[in-house]
Amino acid sequence: MTSPHWLTLDHVWLPYTQMKTAELPVPVVSAHGARLQLADGRELIDGIASWWTACHGYCHPNVLKKVAEQLEKMPHVMFGGLAHEPGYRLAERLAAALPGDLNHVFFTESGSVAVEVALKMAAQFWLNQGQHRTKFVSFRHGYHGDTFATMAICDPEEGMHKTFRGVFPEQFLTELPDSKENHDQLDRFLGRNRTEIAAVVVEPLVQGAGGMKFHDVAVLSNLRLLCDRYDLLLIFDEIFTGFGRTGTMFACEQAGAVPDIICLSKALTGGTMPLAATVASEKIYQRFLSDDPNAALMHGPTYMAYPLGCAAANASLDLFESEPRLRQVATIEAQLKDELSHCRRAPGVKEVRVKGAVGVVQMDRPVTSVELRTRFIEKGCWIKPFGDVIYLTPPFVIEERDLSCLTRAVDEVLNGR
Repeated sequence: MTSPHWLTLDHVWLPYTQMKTAELPVPVVSAHGARLQLADGRELIDGIASWWTACHGYCHPNVLKKVAEQLEKMPHVMFGGLAHEPGYRLAERLAAALPGDLNHVFFTESGSVAVEVALKMAAQFWLNQGQHRTKFVSFRHGYHGDTFATMAICDPEEGMHKTFRGVFPEQFLTELPDSKENHDQLDRFLGRNRTEIAAVVVEPLVQGAGGMKFHDVAVLSNLRLLCDRYDLLLIFDEIFTGFGRTGTMFACEQAGAVPDIICLSKALTGGTMPLAATVASEKIYQRFLSDDPNAALMHGPTYMAYPLGCAAANASLDLFESEPRLRQVATIEAQLKDELSHCRRAPGVKEVRVKGAVGVVQMDRPVTSVELRTRFIEKGCWIKPFGDVIYLTPPFVIEERDLSCLTRAVDEVLNGR
């Protein structure tokens, strides 16, 4: 492939990449629906929706229209002391869509920061009551972001943050309560450490960047019961799972478990703008109301409630209401279950699992991701394996034939064809 003149490694520092040995990335010049247009004229079917964001596909006309209208009126205005209708309307709609009394929306620009704010809210919830409970419980294979506080609650064995072990404050890492033994162990642990713990943090139903690990809805309902028993806060990180990815608008709906705080991002704007939200329950919010100014939540990103992002998010919610997104996810789930099942016979495959619009081929050892990625590109597909998994998280609007191209590519590459 001939590279365009602008594509060099001279000035750009790429994510999760050793720049000394890095190859040039794949140059994309446009995107539409579920397809990426490359600089050399080829097209790739996008199998991962740009890190799980482009739920409506790329360049959906309704989203583009609303963003363009907002751009003409007001691209941005500070959210401190000023207000704008897109942000207030989006907060109202998120509160209405979320379960329980998750009614108070704090906007940020990225998923990592949304989780940082959730941790800050949880710690200050107790500090505002005179209790120094500043430790957090998270789970093996969990991933919650790349900023310092979020690195501290990720599984350090997953690789991305090993270098920083000992740099940030250590938190409590344990096994998910996905068996009686693990549940009883967590029960005892929470009981012993309850006076130190501010909150328990979990990715509901699917642990994404930690290996696309699935767990049952009972894990979430049991966590809710344990947190209630020991008077702990429960935080759901739905940055990956929110907005339909697991088959319901929010993964927590499937368990009937309502967290005290929920974190949203990625597909919030349909993959068009950076925006995130940390949404707190009434119980959390009330503990910040005081005559003491120091009891306020002292956080405020410059681009908080970015109007263009809020316009995109409102347009995205319009599409969830007017187009059959969750029905499309159910169709994708059925097709993934059928077509990825053939991969079970391929060499080195340990397991195939599907949940909503997430299809995972679990290998028995780590894969060579760059080599596999190149072979997928040769087959007209953008699939980006990591660790020991090859996974598909396509846009919800993907056509049946395009999804079949993705699943066939995985099967053929694994079988050396």
